[in-house]
Amino acid sequence: MSDIAVRVERLSKMYRLGVINSGTLRKDIQTWLALKLGKEDPNSKIGEDKYAADKDHFWALKDISFDVKKGDRVGIIGKNGAGKSTILKILSRITAPTEGLVKIRGKVASLLEVGTGFHAELTGRENIYLNGAILGMKKRQVAKKMDSIIDFSGIEHHIDTPVKRYSSGMFVRLAFAVAAHLDSDILIADEVLAVGDVEFQKKALGKMQDLSTGEGRTVFFVSHNMNNIEKLCNAGLILQKGRVIDKSENIKDVIHKYLFEDQDATVLLQSEWYNNDNEFNNQWFKPLSFFITDNNVNRISINSNDADIWINVRGIIKKVDSAFKIGYVLYNEDNILLYTSCSTDTHPDEWPQLRKGDFLLRSKIPKRFLNEGKYKLELISSLHCQQWLLEPNANAPVIFFTIRGGISDSPYLPWGDGMICPIHAWEIVESK
Repeated sequence: MSDIAVRVERLSKMYRLGVINSGTLRKDIQTWLALKLGKEDPNSKIGEDKYAADKDHFWALKDISFDVKKGDRVGIIGKNGAGKSTILKILSRITAPTEGLVKIRGKVASLLEVGTGFHAELTGRENIYLNGAILGMKKRQVAKKMDSIIDFSGIEHHIDTPVKRYSSGMFVRLAFAVAAHLDSDILIADEVLAVGDVEFQKKALGKMQDLSTGEGRTVFFVSHNMNNIEKLCNAGLILQKGRVIDKSENIKDVIHKYLFEDQDATVLLQSEWYNNDNEFNNQWFKPLSFFITDNNVNRISINSNDADIWINVRGIIKKVDSAFKIGYVLYNEDNILLYTSCSTDTHPDEWPQLRKGDFLLRSKIPKRFLNEGKYKLELISSLHCQQWLLEPNANAPVIFFTIRGGISDSPYLPWGDGMICPIHAWEIVESK
C-alpha cells in the first residue's frame, strides 16, 4: 500500500428510517454484532437481498471497493441520491460505515458544507487557527501560512470579523483557502464550490490542480459540472444507487460513460425534457419542454446527417424584457463545447418577438453539418449581461441525440473526418 492514499474495502452504509429498533433489545444486539463481524443478519429473511430498500432501512452505499493512489485527483460522479456525499462523509470521518473498511494514509481536510469546522462566534483569523489545531498543526505552523490563506480568500478586510456575519460566498472562500493551504495529505471538496463566484471557482480549481500535481496531494472532488470534473480530475468513478458501476484512471472515459451510456431505467440519453417539478421559478420565463424534431415535426432521438434537425423549446413568458434571450449549447460525446446558439445572435430586427404567454420556439441545425456521433444539448436562458436563468453546466436542462450515416456530400471524404462536415463553396479570385 506504499503508493495507495485511500483504500476502500466492501464499504456499506445503512440508514434506518422512522424507527430506531427492531422491537427487542436481543434482536438489535444480534443485528449489530452480525454487521460488525461481517456476517449475515440473523433477523433478515432467508434469500432476501439485504441491500434491497424497505420501509425501515435505506442503504446509501452498497458493498463498494476501490483504491486511490497518492496524488490522484478523483472525480466522483452520479445523480442526486447516488451516495456521493455519503462516501465523502465517511472519508472525512463525519459518519461511520455500517460495514466495510476504509484505510487512509495521511491527514484529511474536507470542505463538504459551507462553514464546516467553523465557529460562528470566532473571527475568520481565529477560525484559521482553530482549523489548524483540528488538523494537528501547531500555532506557529498556522501563522506561517496565515498571509497566503488571507490573500487567497480575498476577504482581508473582513478577516477579523466574526464569521457569523459573512455571506455564503465569503464563508466558502475562507473555508476553501484554509483547507487548501493547511498541511493535509488528502483534500475532499463537495459541490460547495458552486457557491463562490465564477472567478473564485476558477481560482479554486487551479489551486487544487497545483496541490495534486505540484505537492502530490490527493483530491476527491464531487460536482455535477462535468467541465470542472474534466479540468481538475485525472481519474473518476460513477456511483449509482449506492454502488460503483464504473471506475477508471482516465476521467474522460468515466465522463463519457456517465453522459452517453444508458445505466438504468431513467435513461440518461433522454431526447426530450419536461418541466415536471415546477422548476426554474423566476419572474420572466418558465420552460415547459425541450425536444428535437425532424422536418415533419416528428420527435426524434436519432437522425441521418442528410436531414435537418430542429431544436424546439416550449415555455411561458411571464414578463417581457428586452434583455431576455434563450438558446442552446451543443457538446460532442467527449463533452467538448462545439458552439452556442441564442435567439439574439442576429440583427435585432430579426429577433423572434416573444410576447407574454405560451410560446414554441425552434432553431434548425442544417443537414450535412454535424458528423456521425452522439451529442448533448443544454437549454440556456438569461437576461443579457445581467443574470442567468438557465445556466450551462449548472441548472440547464439536458437532452441527447445521435447522428448516423450520410457523412458528407464530398466524394473525397468518405470517412467523415472532424466533428462537423459542411460543404462550403470555393471560388477563384485570382489566377495567373
